Amino acid sequence: MNILVTGAAGFLGRRLIEALLQRGTLTDRQGLSQNITRIVAFDVVPLAGIDDPRVQVVCGDIAEAKVLESLVDARTDSIFHLAAVVSSQAEQDFELGMRINFSATHNLLERIRSLDTCPKWVMTSSVAVFGGKLPAQVEDDQVWAPQSSYGTQKAMNDLLLADYSRRGFVDGRSLRMPTIVVRPGKPNLAASSFASGIIREPLNGQHSVCPVPLDTRLWLMSPAQAISNLIHGHELAAEQLTQGRVINMPGLSVTVQQMIDALRQTAGDQVASRIAVLPDPAIVRIVGSWPGSFAARYAKDLGFTADHDFADVIGQFMAQYPAHAT
Repeated sequence: MNILVTGAAGFLGRRLIEALLQRGTLTDRQGLSQNITRIVAFDVVPLAGIDDPRVQVVCGDIAEAKVLESLVDARTDSIFHLAAVVSSQAEQDFELGMRINFSATHNLLERIRSLDTCPKWVMTSSVAVFGGKLPAQVEDDQVWAPQSSYGTQKAMNDLLLADYSRRGFVDGRSLRMPTIVVRPGKPNLAASSFASGIIREPLNGQHSVCPVPLDTRLWLMSPAQAISNLIHGHELAAEQLTQGRVINMPGLSVTVQQMIDALRQTAGDQVASRIAVLPDPAIVRIVGSWPGSFAARYAKDLGFTADHDFADVIGQFMAQYPAHAT
């Protein structure tokens, strides 16, 4: 089985490739389990640190047509499309966001259509497609109303994928992910980056700034749960997707205050005291437009799962990255 992973050098891309290599098999469109023989790991920077003959590292600009032609051919069985410009960056640089988040996705779908092979396709969507006046818990039929360029680009991708799947060009599924926490490493330009930073930095002995009010409610998922759901989404048969190709993922609904309380419970008062609340109007505007809770009934019926509680999410991070001291 030949697989393409875009955004392979990113946090989720790398973890997904590691999980696929360990798993060793995936289900094809006929429902048959096939050995994974090749993973094309594509990103603008090289994926490093994975030494496996099944992995072919490729670098380039995903928005260039010639690059897409080299990435996808008639042998490509499945695609995990994770490449994206993050939310705040897409808001600051409209052209870049449109080029990478929307145009590249459209061009990749067009490349697939030209081959007439209908591979499986899994991509990530975002809660940023929602906005405006929202209920306390968003149902699966909630009307999309993005309040940012990033959310608009993700919504357009969702509509494209649904139509290309309806037409039989691709066997797609778009997983509308919660904010993924806790991410290791340095903060990025995502508006939601603080959700990891207010946990990661205090655990590492550093002070952290929370740019939103403490009563801000977030929809969260751990990295391990995200990878599990990405693979589960791939394994679903097309016949199971009776309510559409865009699926709101289950997650944890917690306030920032509850996140800090869980950190205090897990790591102590001294660690939690390293967080300062200094609201940033630009971040508040973006994050405040996102829903904080989803019913996710369709996803649950399909077998997608969520984390149990946020203290467990912090515990996972501390166990995986023990260098982060309290």
